[in-house]
Amino acid sequence: MGTANKKTLTKTRRKTRDVDEIANDLLSPAHLDRFKATKASEDLPGLGRHYCIACAKWFETEFALSKHQLAKPHKRRLKQLAEGAYTQREAEAAIGLHTDNGPQTKIYSKPLSVSTTGTTAGETDVKAPTALSAPADAIMSL
Repeated sequence: MGTANKKTLTKTRRKTRDVDEIANDLLSPAHLDRFKATKASEDLPGLGRHYCIACAKWFETEFALSKHQLAKPHKRRLKQLAEGAYTQREAEAAIGLHTDNGPQTKIYSKPLSVSTTGTTAGETDVKAPTALSAPADAIMSL
């Protein structure tokens, strides 16, 4: 009566190489050769001669490969590769483990009326504004 997990089987059947693996293939021919060595050429389309590195797909003929390179899915994959793979630090920042707020600097704000009267530069006297100060007699009479 059919397979119980058809959705899972379909997803795994269409699994292709991830973007970071393809980026390693483009950077190092030895990495690509190791991947191709795991596949038997008799089982591959076109005996494994026509391969698109960016999409990690084999094709029957050179014509099919050239048509694929003009298509939208290939161009989308090239765009993904141009953006680059995510790093571990970016992944941790996405879930909130790290933040990238730049260098930490302290911001000091000066009070409105500050005059330096001490012998060293660090000593300061802070004076209250004169318009707000009231005579002591007026406060006592209330």
